[in-house]
Amino acid sequence: MRKNTRIPAMGRRIAFHHKTRKSGTLTDQSLVRRTKQEVVSEYRCGEILAAARKVFARKGFSGATVDEIAEAANVAKGTVYLYFPSKREIYLAAFRLGWATLIEETRRSVEAAPDPAAKLRAFIETRIRYAEQNKDFISIFHAEFGNIGPSCANKKFKALYLEQAQVLEAMLEQAAAQGQIRPMRTGAAAFAIYEMTRGIITQRLLGWSKTTAEEDIQFLFDLIWSGMAPLTASAGAA
Repeated sequence: MRKNTRIPAMGRRIAFHHKTRKSGTLTDQSLVRRTKQEVVSEYRCGEILAAARKVFARKGFSGATVDEIAEAANVAKGTVYLYFPSKREIYLAAFRLGWATLIEETRRSVEAAPDPAAKLRAFIETRIRYAEQNKDFISIFHAEFGNIGPSCANKKFKALYLEQAQVLEAMLEQAAAQGQIRPMRTGAAAFAIYEMTRGIITQRLLGWSKTTAEEDIQFLFDLIWSGMAPLTASAGAA
């Protein structure tokens, strides 16, 4: 019995293109036009979200309006509603985009690091430097996260938050297995490291840190890595 299996989006395009080569160029041209429309739509959506991040960071969720977002993106208000049905959906999309980018950059940096100590530093450095370069997104995350509603936050972002903690936990388990840090509750330690990194970012966002980003990165890495050192090593150093 033949299964009714859906072809993935890219697969559907490839299969469709292959089929239309036999039926003439008119359908091929339609496919090209559709692809161009997709590219334009993606670009326009990105422009709206980039503008929205700046508006939300400046005025907060409650204070921002769709009119202001449209003006910042240089599009008509109706164009914004073609992509997003409400201000809340714009807010969530902007948040998801910034979060997904941060997660991907963190993942690449951690995976490229050669050992647990380097992975820890890569995690801290990537997040702090991303915050320095994307203060509009960080402002949304730290100051306005509660405005999207707790139920929505739990459903949409809990998995992303846990994913980041799991990256840290895996690194800590590797370090403990190699004797580089002492045995510990790696899950709890992972959340602690995550929140300590967020604390440094918040200090810098509020202008409370008077040191450079590199100094804050090194300070936090030294604090965490030294604090997790094997007990014998700590005793010997003392």
